[in-house]
Amino acid sequence: MPYVNIKVTDEGVTREEKARLIKGVTDLLHDVLGKAPASTFVVIDEVALSDWGVGGMNVEEWRKLPS
Repeated sequence: MPYVNIKVTDEGVTREEKARLIKGVTDLLHDVLGKAPASTFVVIDEVALSDWGVGGMNVEEWRKLPS
């Protein structure tokens, strides 16, 4: 019984995009590991940008850095 948790920033991921993620992950686990889709759980958490960090700073500040 696989459980997959996907975390994304809360920047407007649509209902349709979430549905595609859930289906895609479920299909991948079925194709690669033979896991039954009926017992595969996928949870998507949306996280505020201010609560997401990379490189020692929140992502809002990180994105301001020159590329």
